Amino acid sequence: MVARHLISLDDLSDDELHDIVARGAEPSRSRPDSPLAGKVVGIYFRKTSTRTRTAFSAAALRLGANVIAFGPDDLQLNTGESSEDTGRVFSRMLDALVARTADDPEEMRAWADQDRMAVVNAMSADEHPTQALADLTTLAGRFGEIEGLRILYVGEGNNTAAALALGLTRYRGTHLELRTPPGYGLTQDIRERAAKLAASSGAIVHEQHDLDDLSMFDVVYTTRWQTTGTTKPDPHWRTVFAPFQVTTELMDRFPDAVFMHDLPAHRGEEVVAEVLDGPRSIAFDQAENKMHSAMAVLEWCVAGNGGRCAAPA
Repeated sequence: MVARHLISLDDLSDDELHDIVARGAEPSRSRPDSPLAGKVVGIYFRKTSTRTRTAFSAAALRLGANVIAFGPDDLQLNTGESSEDTGRVFSRMLDALVARTADDPEEMRAWADQDRMAVVNAMSADEHPTQALADLTTLAGRFGEIEGLRILYVGEGNNTAAALALGLTRYRGTHLELRTPPGYGLTQDIRERAAKLAASSGAIVHEQHDLDDLSMFDVVYTTRWQTTGTTKPDPHWRTVFAPFQVTTELMDRFPDAVFMHDLPAHRGEEVVAEVLDGPRSIAFDQAENKMHSAMAVLEWCVAGNGGRCAAPA
């Protein structure tokens, strides 16, 4: 079995992405056959994490694997060993490495330059691919199918928004409406990549910097204003973000919509407590689905189990 890597959603074909999402959203998620029995999964986080770290640790254990956890001060990187040598050692001992390292994903790309150990990006500055897969898993479980869904994303065009744009546009007829504060939108690269995917699938992805002229949506999605591990150079940035808070008034404009949030949340900033803790919020179902999605990711990367997807020769 040759390991497969997930550094970006670009590493997945449409069929592979759809199969991972469908696998994570299966009504019966038990894995009695322990497909990762005898495997060793490394969990290496240099930055803080609650959901992603716990999700992949629990997923690996539920699939029958053993887990080794590394913190930011545990490795000889701190004494001068090169990242390249660290990756080479990892690949001789681990079957998979789930990593949240520096801002640049190229370090993980270098570690993935081998076929013995799968490498999974647990968040980089430009993209959060496993978050998008968990989001899509949540949508599939809630609505039965993703095609044709209309999602309003409100807030910063951060790595979660980028991954959502690159994932949702793989499904036909979807509409992702991003309303981002001026100066805090998607990068040009992500906009171009998402537009290309949308043109191929018949999806719509649109971004503007206010909350005017909104139609009906199935989902309202936001993330916290201060993305994990980042700071904003503008000391007055909260004034720019204030109009993009998800309030009960905003939700009332879409009476049938559910609310999603990738968490952690700051009640009273990006969302009011009445929305996050209200009956239309599925944010904590979304958090649980990170584990189910992580199981599907590890099966695809390590066990070669991807539904229709065959393991590479």
